[in-house]
Amino acid sequence: MSLTLSDIRQAAERIAPYAVKTPLLRLKNLDKALGCEVYVKPECLQVTGAFKFRGAMNKLLTLSEEERARGVIAASSGNHGKALAYAAGMLGVKAVIVLPDTATKIKVDTIRHYGAEIVFSTIEERFETAERVCRERGLVMVPPFNDEQIMAGQGTAGLEILEQCPETDAVVVPVSGGGLIGGLSAAVKAVSPRTKVFGAEPAVVPRYSESLKAGKRVKVQAHRSVADGLISLIPGDVCFPYVAAGTDGFAAVEEEFILKGWKLLVTEGKILGEPSGAITMGAVLQGLLPVKKTDKVCFFISGGSVSLEQLHALEGVEL
Repeated sequence: MSLTLSDIRQAAERIAPYAVKTPLLRLKNLDKALGCEVYVKPECLQVTGAFKFRGAMNKLLTLSEEERARGVIAASSGNHGKALAYAAGMLGVKAVIVLPDTATKIKVDTIRHYGAEIVFSTIEERFETAERVCRERGLVMVPPFNDEQIMAGQGTAGLEILEQCPETDAVVVPVSGGGLIGGLSAAVKAVSPRTKVFGAEPAVVPRYSESLKAGKRVKVQAHRSVADGLISLIPGDVCFPYVAAGTDGFAAVEEEFILKGWKLLVTEGKILGEPSGAITMGAVLQGLLPVKKTDKVCFFISGGSVSLEQLHALEGVEL
């Protein structure tokens, strides 16, 4: 483990000309529903609509000119692919994105619009497919999470949260492979050790809940989730030690409560985030995290890749 607070602060300086410093919003009208003082970090307002731009841009900016000339490749469930495609386009770098065949149409269309080539694979085989294409074409791999430069970029959001509200008691973070929560927890714990960091993942793919319980990385079976950005099956080997060291608990959230959290965010919070971000609220609605009325809790809304068609899923959801 070599990622330091200095690395994350350097990443913040590096990406500052490109990334948005998203606000921290105080949503008092959600306090009663969530049982705490509600703050929201809306990374749906970030460049390309998700926090992933932070890590992707930081990684590209640390590559050599020779590496950028070769082009880059990544496996992604969508948001990292969007971020890398856009960042690569800004820097004049060719990008290839390997997507699962379950990726939403809006993510596929956006990545193509940004000029990247798309290669489709299955959820289970997308990383192997990316490795094969990387070798065949001599590209540079830019992982969606399992990389310390990626984690440093994501950690910049943690620095912003504490700058915007130094009294933050807890941050609830959506989790897939672990790059976001690994980098963010490293930043938060270095600046404010008292601030708790909780992870929220779909109960149908509880890779971190199971891995932390076992004390080692555990691969879980593939299942679809409404939180389609959180479908990695095993923690990243680079991320796992940071997550194990820097988090205070994990919530495996049922699909019903992911939808409830999403409806609360969209209809009452007036934030158009995606289900993968709203899982943070779902974790508290399901009663899985220890928050109390006086706690200042930041719900990290990781992205906003959602279509009007997807919103119809909220019609029958009761709060």
